[in-house]
Amino acid sequence: MTAPTQADIDREMRAAGDAYAGRRAAGSAPGEHPARDYPPYRSSELRHPRQPLTVVQDPDAMELSGPVFGAADVTALDADLTAHHIGEPLGERITVQGRVLDRAGRPVAGQLVEVWQANAAGRYAHRRDRHPAPLDPNFTGAGRCLTDDQGRYAFTTVKPGPYPWRNHVNAWRPAHIHFSVFGTAFAQRVVTQMYFPGDPLFAYDPILQSVTDEAARGRLVASYDHGLSVPEFSLGYRWDIVLDGPVATWTEDTP
Repeated sequence: MTAPTQADIDREMRAAGDAYAGRRAAGSAPGEHPARDYPPYRSSELRHPRQPLTVVQDPDAMELSGPVFGAADVTALDADLTAHHIGEPLGERITVQGRVLDRAGRPVAGQLVEVWQANAAGRYAHRRDRHPAPLDPNFTGAGRCLTDDQGRYAFTTVKPGPYPWRNHVNAWRPAHIHFSVFGTAFAQRVVTQMYFPGDPLFAYDPILQSVTDEAARGRLVASYDHGLSVPEFSLGYRWDIVLDGPVATWTEDTP
């Protein structure tokens, strides 16, 4: 089978967008979350659930065999991804701050927020990433923090680079940072992605475009905030995570 080209994927994304616009014109509610089997995102056809959901009688039991996280283990150093090694990482240093909010706009305090990302060259420090871009010995691309009483989080890192992936011929992902919020238990974990304003790859990316509602898609893009920029140190970006409701942030495990 011939691999699809970007033009093929573009046509499929336009068709999906036109279908969504038609449903909205007919009176359907906004669809903030993408279909699990969004065709332009090829691997979603193989990975999305096909069977009815299974009711878990004791959801806390899964934590007995899952990763262990604890507030006592989180230190201030964990939130600075540029300070985990002997030397300085390469790339544009940035500060990312925001708030975790509920559907009513109330702050969600004491939440474990984790991030992971590619380095400035667009490569993850992971053995399965074979992208022929340089690894940075001073950057592993993972951090975490706890939100404060106002639901605020803050990370210092470097701006990640775009990278190729094999969804179709000449497929490139826009620069992004993965976020996860753990709620009050590991079973409540939600995962999402933050993007950077003005990225020219937005229109070509089927993962981002799978969020067919334009307003919902826009909520995944951080805003540059000059007030967060640190003089002679880093540029500042602001991005809030809304956990539920009509302005919720799209998450990767929400239907």
